[in-house]
Amino acid sequence: MIVTVASFKGGVGKTTTALHLAAYFQHQADTLLVDGDLNRSALEWASRGELPFKVVDEKQAVKFARAYEHIVIDTPARPVPDELKTIASGCDLLVLPTSPDALALGATLQMVDALKRLSTHYKILLTLIPPPPNKTGDEARKAIASNSLPIFKTGIRRLAVFQKAALEGVPVNQVKNDSYAKIAWRCYFEVGKEILP
Repeated sequence: MIVTVASFKGGVGKTTTALHLAAYFQHQADTLLVDGDLNRSALEWASRGELPFKVVDEKQAVKFARAYEHIVIDTPARPVPDELKTIASGCDLLVLPTSPDALALGATLQMVDALKRLSTHYKILLTLIPPPPNKTGDEARKAIASNSLPIFKTGIRRLAVFQKAALEGVPVNQVKNDSYAKIAWRCYFEVGKEILP
């Protein structure tokens, strides 16, 4: 399976999502994470520690792709229409992470509008959901659902342990001595189950 993670807006958890989906898929079969983002955030994350899957840039992907059952692709933010067409046509599922704030949701709706012309299989993932009593996550979910757009049942909570995982160079389920690590991993584990049960 090829899963691509893309967004019209930065700072919505695109690399975090790509990396944790790769961690979930690795439990099923050998998985390759392709870092196509110009910032090389996934490669930088990998360089700080040890990930349970291989991470390569898009130039190396051709060499390694055949050896892996699953491929997750982290893309550059704000792809131009031609890039979006290539990104969308080359995968089984396009995951669109968005935080629940108005600017991120607006960018996601723009991307969905561009994707309608491409007739591709995509699903929106709510990320960086603030804790209660803040209701922004619920409101965003209702807004997406009211537009009849496909959305993951599970959302990703805004938790500091994700930054800790990035600093340690591991997926969040390998962060030690943080009670939120299991909660954070459960979010991505549930999303993974929606893609690949």
